[in-house]
Amino acid sequence: MSNIAITAPPAIDVRGLKKNFNGFAAVKGISFQIAPGEVFSLLGPNGAGKSTTISVISGLLAPAAGETLIMGRSVQREPEGAKASLGVVPQDIALYPDLSARENLSFWGKMYGLRGAVLKARVDEVLETIGLTDRQHGRVGKFSGGMKRRVNIGAALLHRPGVVIMDEPTVGIDPQSRRHILDNVKALNQAGMAVLYTTHYMEEAAELSHHIAIMDQGRLIACGTHADLIRLIGELDRIELTLSTEAPAVLETWRRTEGVRQVASEDGKVALLVDDSNFVLPRLFEGATRGNTRITSVAIEEPNLEAVFLHLTGRALRD
Repeated sequence: MSNIAITAPPAIDVRGLKKNFNGFAAVKGISFQIAPGEVFSLLGPNGAGKSTTISVISGLLAPAAGETLIMGRSVQREPEGAKASLGVVPQDIALYPDLSARENLSFWGKMYGLRGAVLKARVDEVLETIGLTDRQHGRVGKFSGGMKRRVNIGAALLHRPGVVIMDEPTVGIDPQSRRHILDNVKALNQAGMAVLYTTHYMEEAAELSHHIAIMDQGRLIACGTHADLIRLIGELDRIELTLSTEAPAVLETWRRTEGVRQVASEDGKVALLVDDSNFVLPRLFEGATRGNTRITSVAIEEPNLEAVFLHLTGRALRD
């Protein structure tokens, strides 16, 4: 749960949410609150249940159990009132490729009930916010992936919602567009908007969020500020190694090495949480030598959110 003292109704209040697909439990009874004016990130690997959670919160899917309130209104019992305060940026691009950026925004503005001078003014403001005023008449189908995502974000802002949900908005885009989107999130939050942001990029969650919930296999396994989560692993060191070849036997040897708490590997990279890197590192080299494997690089890093995920699950966040 968020530690922010909430006097007004939470911007989002998720209560015991569950969702099943053909007997598979995709979301397993999660609860959390997001305060007005807060950026709250759901961080987890692909398949953790983040997008399903977003779909239930926004009313696109009905929950198997539980309830979501947006600004005090139930999505399940008062859908129109709840959704009036909500903007949703889906992971998939929801735009018409043959229309221009302005035409797309005008269409979605009309769907929100905007008309005439009010609609034109809001489209102008949103184009300025997303940095596409000079490309407003360009056909969206010709835009880069990053530009399309920026128009996608703009469509969710037209009715000035108090809460916006962004589902993996930076996946598959260029660094410049990614930076623009992250800066947009900060600006919207500074203007008082609450943001629920899903990502599997730990650096985004760390940069943007007041609070972060780590999600895995349909459950929230930890929730707190960035500092709160880092404290979960205490004084453990994080070591990242690369090996010359895949070596399952070496990894198994390391798991049994004194001082090693967790080991996870992917694509020749191995992440370890250890009590004391100075004590453990020589023993890792010894184990690699006995297994006829070379360690080709070593990095000892400050604990981060990936280390927290490894500590909690025994797997790397990128797995």
